[in-house]
Order: sequence, then C-alpha cells, then structure tokens
Amino acid sequence: MRYLKNNGILARCTDMYRDERFRPLGLNSRQSVLLLQVCRNPGVKQDALSKAIFIDKSNVTRQMAALEEAGLVTRCPDEEDRRQVRVFPTEKALALLPEIRAGFREWREYLQEGLTEEELELFCGVMDKVTRRAAAWCGRMVTQGEEEP
Repeated sequence: MRYLKNNGILARCTDMYRDERFRPLGLNSRQSVLLLQVCRNPGVKQDALSKAIFIDKSNVTRQMAALEEAGLVTRCPDEEDRRQVRVFPTEKALALLPEIRAGFREWREYLQEGLTEEELELFCGVMDKVTRRAAAWCGRMVTQGEEEP
C-alpha cells in the first residue's frame, strides 16, 4: 500500500527535521516529543508516556534519563505505587517550550503549504481513521484533537 510507504517516509523526514531543528537545544526528535508531553502533563507516569506516544517503555526510560541528566525533567516514585515513576518538567524545560512548539508549528506549516482547506480536512480525516485502526490493533486508544504528539 502506497500510503504506508508514504507514512513511513513522512515519519522519518519528521524525525530528521526535529533532530536538526532541536539540536541547538540539546534535544533529539524523540526527546522533543516526550518533553512536550511532560510539559503538558506535569507528574505524568512514565508508563503512560510510553502508551500515549507508542514508544517502547525501555526507550522512554532511556530518553527520560538523558532529559533528567540535562536538567530538563525530574523523576520521582509515585506515592501510591512506588513501582511507578512520575515525571515533572523543570523550569529549564518550561523555558524551552515556546521554541519546541515553534519547531512543531513550522514543520506542520511547511507540510501543509499548498494544500487547500478541503484537501487538508479530507487527508486528516482519512489518517485519523487509519490511525485509530492501527492503534486498536495495539490495544490502545488515540487521543484526537491535539495537533502534535
């Protein structure tokens, strides 16, 4: 199926853009997505991050360790379940948030350039359906309504 190939290319190009765009901030593509989620949901459980953005728990743990080492997040055991880890953004992370959001917005605007509102609406509707189907196979729900991960 052509759309699967195209979706793979789009995902890899997005990662390459984010890696380059956020390198001056000391972040890679995955870290930018995770940091955005942590800033949106201070105190989020690390396992919930893994599920929300469809990344393996061990990869989230590794990226969180790097973000903690960089002084961008703090991790602490959950008070109700000591096996769980909660993640909080630091002031340093919150200061980077406008630049991260700008990078996400710039990429989105670049991709959408030249598309009509109708084309964009049709494309997004079809992708939402396909994405929900893929997520269902993984046993997960996809939260709609947010522009970026």
